[in-house]
Amino acid sequence: MGAFEGPDLDPTDWEAVRRESHRMLDGVLDHIRTLREQPVWRAPPAEARAAFREPLPAEGDELSAVYERFAREVLPYASGNAHPGFMGWVQGGGSVPGVLGEMLAAGMNANLGGRDHMPLEVEQQVIAWVRELFGFPAQAGGLFLTGTSQAVFLALLMARTRELGPDVRRAGLGEAGLRLTAYASAGAHGCVAQAMELAGLGSDQLRRVATDTAGRMRLDALRAGLAEDRARGLRPFLLVGTAGTVDTGAIDDLDALAELAAREALFFLVDGAVGALGMLSPEIAPRLKGIERADAIGFDWHKWGQAPYDAGFLLVRDAELQRGTFASEAAYLRRLNRGLAGGEWWPSDFGPDLSRSFRALKTWFTVKTFGGRALGRVMARCCELARTLAQRVEAEPQLELLAPVALNIVCFRARGPDADALNSEIVARLHEGGHPAPSLTTIGGRTAIRAAIVNHRTRREDVEALVEQVLRIAGDLAAERGG
Repeated sequence: MGAFEGPDLDPTDWEAVRRESHRMLDGVLDHIRTLREQPVWRAPPAEARAAFREPLPAEGDELSAVYERFAREVLPYASGNAHPGFMGWVQGGGSVPGVLGEMLAAGMNANLGGRDHMPLEVEQQVIAWVRELFGFPAQAGGLFLTGTSQAVFLALLMARTRELGPDVRRAGLGEAGLRLTAYASAGAHGCVAQAMELAGLGSDQLRRVATDTAGRMRLDALRAGLAEDRARGLRPFLLVGTAGTVDTGAIDDLDALAELAAREALFFLVDGAVGALGMLSPEIAPRLKGIERADAIGFDWHKWGQAPYDAGFLLVRDAELQRGTFASEAAYLRRLNRGLAGGEWWPSDFGPDLSRSFRALKTWFTVKTFGGRALGRVMARCCELARTLAQRVEAEPQLELLAPVALNIVCFRARGPDADALNSEIVARLHEGGHPAPSLTTIGGRTAIRAAIVNHRTRREDVEALVEQVLRIAGDLAAERGG
């Protein structure tokens, strides 16, 4: 153990640990600085995988040896979402201030479940910024979570509590719960159906509403579905609008959905994982009109906000409904008017977690360092790059665009015999080639190459490289078949 051989787990040789810590930080910064020179992804070698099947160590290693193993066997084989050529899924690239904020948060080792300490003030600051960004009232609540999937689940539980009353927490869903129905676009994220399942309502009670040619929820189909369900004696309670579908980036007509939700007395939740933070961009914000009328918004700072994973967020219009859905009294959580057991805001009253990491700090570092305008410019540039990619695709006879480009996601494919298998093989070879790295999805029953441009490091040369590589591999596959 070297520098860690004392009676507790703190270093006995602080200067040696300081030197090693500086080496680790330098290594991480060098990794980020040279991302463009590295492959997006490389397959972990079998020997590296096998090495991580060792039994629990009884004795420790030198810190330097542990780090060297990380640098050799872990760091080079990441998923690659920090790389400018990563376009596979809607994942942000992180940022250096966020890395440093995460390091400082780990050093504090704060538990943000409650009590009276400054890390909670940092989270409250970010909540205030989010209220301001989305035009929510001063009494609105917010909470950092793992991601939007968790935010959707918590918002659904709040909608259930509003519909059935607070006794649902004690008595359960009962007969009334069997009649609850929720509504979301056919293009909505799978976390909505999962939330219905986890809440005990069942995904059969989620109505997947048809979409138009632009991928937006059809209001006529929604109205018809609501009327039909009410006529059958069912009880609609939740409407989920999407601010950027995961497949194509389509944005529902949020203003019209908000109007309908108010008229029908539905809890209006916006899944904004893909696009909600576009409110920071004057070019994107008008397309999100109506989001300010939501009862709750879920989104991720670790996507377009460029904070390191994970930094999901839930904004809630009615903080008292949120408290009523989650707060639980326990002797070990007894509060005082003074001392560490004081504090006016305990996040454990507003969600299911008693143990919470200091996610707010890396987000605060990111926003304070860059400011909202710079983050908004990054988002606008991502959308501009998506339009550039779409134009390149449409200019190539061998390629076809499969969906309109609403935000920062482009779905296209190469033409050719057995096109589904062809495009699947193209993406596999792109990944193995190291740059760039899109993903696959299905649009209208057809396999599509999906490029999600979320990373602040991505440039025009990266989207040009994607088109060129797709054309090259398509040509190689045609030649192989011909041979």
